Amino acid sequence: MTHETVREVDPELAAALGGERDRQEDTLAMIASENHVSEAVLEAQGSALTNIYAEGYPGKRYYAGCEYADEVEQLAIDRAKELWGADHVNVQPHSGSQANMGVYLAVLDPGDKILSLDLTHGGHLSHGHPANFAGQVYNVEQYEVDAETGYIDYEGLAETAAEFDPDIIVSGYSAYPREVEWETIQDVADDVDAYHLADIAHITGLVAAGVHSSPVGIADFVTGSTHKTIRAGRGGIIMSDEAFADDIDSAVFPGMQGGPLMHNIAGKAVGFKEALDPDFETYAEQTVANADALAERLQEHGLELVSGGTDNHLVLIDLRPSHPDTPGKDVEEALEDAGIVLNANTVPGETRSAFNPSGIRAGTPGLTTRGFDEDDCRDVADLIYEVVDAPDDEDVIDEVAARVAELTDAYPVYE
Repeated sequence: MTHETVREVDPELAAALGGERDRQEDTLAMIASENHVSEAVLEAQGSALTNIYAEGYPGKRYYAGCEYADEVEQLAIDRAKELWGADHVNVQPHSGSQANMGVYLAVLDPGDKILSLDLTHGGHLSHGHPANFAGQVYNVEQYEVDAETGYIDYEGLAETAAEFDPDIIVSGYSAYPREVEWETIQDVADDVDAYHLADIAHITGLVAAGVHSSPVGIADFVTGSTHKTIRAGRGGIIMSDEAFADDIDSAVFPGMQGGPLMHNIAGKAVGFKEALDPDFETYAEQTVANADALAERLQEHGLELVSGGTDNHLVLIDLRPSHPDTPGKDVEEALEDAGIVLNANTVPGETRSAFNPSGIRAGTPGLTTRGFDEDDCRDVADLIYEVVDAPDDEDVIDEVAARVAELTDAYPVYE
């Protein structure tokens, strides 16, 4: 075996890795599902644990040589329990989508009924979109947000649930900027004798820090991503009451995946430890404050936000009222040229293709990790508006790019 560096072994790959690090340093990461992890998380995820096969669970592995893998996974489990107050935690899912798959596999049969939020209204593919496994294996009906307010239509949800009689109701969303009423949805689930899965993928860190209400102890199952607002190793997590522990664990392994990615679980353990520090609550509070400042300034420029603002880390901009001839993809590409990276996104009542929708979605977790405060986010909102208003003007793009460079120089990701 060689002991050479990546650059010595594979200069092309090393160049791509270096390019990606430079890209992150030189642009503003505003995709709501992205963040910047610490050097400690990077180190854990690049550790020798990548060599280990650890099928099974701590103390019950199918392979020898897992004593340290057991320690790492148990640390991740114990810290997750402390962070979210869950009775049982499985940290092995490779992603939030696979965490959802684990819950479905544990309690549903093929053809069972899922009630979830429509994708164009802020839902997620793994909640039952026909292009996803969930929509292909299960019978799916969807509820919506109120067309006027942009808030979840809880009465409509209850009416749809009574008519559809689902086996499980999915709450938690990928593009919903408001606080979720977990207990209201749980009441609906109880009324129709359905399970309740709360997918907190986007707000995992906000829930852990107490700046968003928690569904743990309310919903039967809580799933999440571990790399968005929580800033841990990339992957998924499932939380439940102890009564579901065996079903969940057997659904994850051997039900849907083999050996866990132990280096990722190490990254989760480190990130969870960082989130237990009181400084993390300050970070989460600032993330929400930054999103609110961003939202207010965008509205001052005349841009319309779905639901009229935000309670969490993201804003969803509907371009149709102010810029009806400007698709979201055009804005996404122009902003990327200027060094601001966010994504085109569908909006309620979408009239365009999902590949070139009518909205854009922006988030503040990455900016907050860099050290941005409310004033900085207002400045960023100004820059976004300049590009939205003139996406084809190269002079505007160049001017915004120069100002982005000043911000990235002032707030480096990694020293």
